[in-house]
Amino acid sequence: MNRITESSGHKRNIWMRGLFMLLMGLAFQVCGTVLCIVTVIQFAVVVLGGEPNVRLLSFGRNLGTYLRQIVAYLTFAAEELPFPFSEWPTSGE
Repeated sequence: MNRITESSGHKRNIWMRGLFMLLMGLAFQVCGTVLCIVTVIQFAVVVLGGEPNVRLLSFGRNLGTYLRQIVAYLTFAAEELPFPFSEWPTSGE
């Protein structure tokens, strides 16, 4: 009986993970669009001003870390759900 309970609990958990994977896949796509926008803006800033915007530089690093966290979760390399289910990554991570 205990084995049946564990099996159904595991199936329920894998379906919940599947739902979270769909949400994280959507977040990955949105972040890809944001990344494209940030790169175009940063390029324009460098062309016009000569040096990159520090805030965009920091945001780009954090976004890259976030995308890496999403990929790790989607490929089962990590169990922790990325933002918004945990803290937004910082450059120090």
